[in-house]
Amino acid sequence: MELVNKMKAFQVANINDYALIDTQTPQAEPGEVLIKTSFAGICGSDLHIIHGQNPFVQFPRITGHEFSGVVTSVGDDVENIQQGDRVCVDPVISCGHCYPCRVGRVNVCANLQVFGVHRNGGFGEFTSVPASNVVVLPDNVTLEQAALVEPYSIATNVLSRMAPLPGDSLLVYGAGVIGLTIVQVAKAMGIERIVVTDIVEQRLENALALGATDTINSRQDNVEERIQEMMQGEGMPLIADAACIPALLPEILRIACPAGRVGLLGFNSVPSDLAQIEVIKKELTIVGSRLNNRRFPQVLDMIASGRLDPLALISHRISLNEISEGIQLMENHPELTRKVLVEMSE
Repeated sequence: MELVNKMKAFQVANINDYALIDTQTPQAEPGEVLIKTSFAGICGSDLHIIHGQNPFVQFPRITGHEFSGVVTSVGDDVENIQQGDRVCVDPVISCGHCYPCRVGRVNVCANLQVFGVHRNGGFGEFTSVPASNVVVLPDNVTLEQAALVEPYSIATNVLSRMAPLPGDSLLVYGAGVIGLTIVQVAKAMGIERIVVTDIVEQRLENALALGATDTINSRQDNVEERIQEMMQGEGMPLIADAACIPALLPEILRIACPAGRVGLLGFNSVPSDLAQIEVIKKELTIVGSRLNNRRFPQVLDMIASGRLDPLALISHRISLNEISEGIQLMENHPELTRKVLVEMSE
């Protein structure tokens, strides 16, 4: 039977089973708004869903958690959002009642849901979302820029958890998309020395282009020795692990200076060796960072003020009809891709 009010959407039906489909256009339920998607970013976590590496997803699922668009209808009991508003969507849905929510840590809500994982996301022509997850854009922020707020909110969250102080230097492990967003946000926050280490030279060149002051190819150089030279033996105050390799933790702790802060982002379940003496003798702070804790307004302010240029992260632009090809590109040529942005058809 032909669907009425149908739309195109990218759906992952099961592990390694994905396609562009025709499906029913959602409606704005009470407390929700319907958004016509303008742009959506493909994330590495979308690939994890395809490969069955996300234990939280329920199939079939329209994926995509980085998106922007225009409000086309507003459900009952919605205030302060109107039809025609240009918006982006914070993908973190929290219950508001559990302990993390009560203490202002909604991104680790005990009943957490995420668009594109627990419920349908932005890789469709329309998406219905709770009004509380919608952020109206400043006039001078474009919809294209707004689609990339989410990855920068990840970077903003981990840096905020690490509490940078004036004069602090930063070491970023990994120059993939998250590592690059950390570089850009750190620069926007005023961190003057930003060192990035990776094993892929092209990624290190990307890091320099986006604001890193120094790079270390760990295939060619000893990271620990190079940092000691750069920091005159003092160690590094801030270290963000965007490589997410558990075996790196002992080196990270050795490199951290006394009173340093380490931000971890990986979901790897493999145990890390933790030399407790490094943590205690230096009184290190090790923080985990998951998703974002209502950081969208902070990121939008950096974009609106010109301190942050999200468009510099884009390496490829594709249409919704080409999304499968975009995923294959990311799979087969990660060294060539930064952010692949999907532009929805009119």
